[in-house]
Amino acid sequence: MTTLEIPATDAATDHLAALESEAIHIFREVAGEFDRPVILFSGGKDSTLLLHLAIKAFWPAPVPFPLLHVDTGHNFDEVIDFRDRIVEKHGLRLIVARVQDWIDDGRLTERPDGTRNPLQTQPLLDTIAGHKFDAVFGGGRRDEERARAKERIFSLRNAFGQWDPRRQRPELWNLYNGRHRPGEHVRVFPLSNWTEADVWHYIARERVELPSIYYAHRRPVYRRDGMWLTEGPWGGPREGEEVRELSVRYRTVGDGSCTGAVESTATTVEEVIAEVLASRLTERGATRADDRLSEAAMEDRKREGYF
Repeated sequence: MTTLEIPATDAATDHLAALESEAIHIFREVAGEFDRPVILFSGGKDSTLLLHLAIKAFWPAPVPFPLLHVDTGHNFDEVIDFRDRIVEKHGLRLIVARVQDWIDDGRLTERPDGTRNPLQTQPLLDTIAGHKFDAVFGGGRRDEERARAKERIFSLRNAFGQWDPRRQRPELWNLYNGRHRPGEHVRVFPLSNWTEADVWHYIARERVELPSIYYAHRRPVYRRDGMWLTEGPWGGPREGEEVRELSVRYRTVGDGSCTGAVESTATTVEEVIAEVLASRLTERGATRADDRLSEAAMEDRKREGYF
């Protein structure tokens, strides 16, 4: 009797391959079903991974969608430099909606606390409406935050860009419902089923380049609300807040006024993975002050049209 030897498979590799396959399927599904998709791209790790998967999905053809960045004006220089370099490298079209433009013409008012993260919603909705985008790819993951855990991969938004959890559609197997009325659009989250550890393992496997601030570096920081913040155009330390130079890195990047660093010595992808696996907090829970405004801060903003 002849026996067949089945080669051993690496479970972690199979898991990443399944996640990659699902994301690529979603990109191609949207390309076939919608007329004017766009990819939200900030230069952060999740949107960079999203772009990497989109390039894979359509290679050797170019990515058939433009990129959209809602720029608060309070971003880290390293991230903006990286964003522009990646766009140029791949010959992509980048649309930038600058929050400052909305402030200058009176459509928005600067917040007393100086943070601009909540101010991104109106520029996002106006730009979606102005360009008539009907599908908007985002890098949100269910493990990040409770409100995001409720959201489907295809998330319907009404004519005002608002999210209603009661209108979430069932998603059976890999069947997605993109039907929408005129004026509505669908937010699409190909990374929904990924975890932060999955993201970093995939970045290691694919050698995905990221902004330097995702790795340990020395930076002057000050302590506020349990987070290490750094000085920038958004402001600096208040009276009594001592500035120290520490070895830190960022687990997530966004508006500098509300995005904190974590103390770290991880200068390689492997060292970052070890830190992520040891952490008991998600990156948003650990380093994003805007998610701490209330128990339902993220859900409230999503109902208004946030990412």
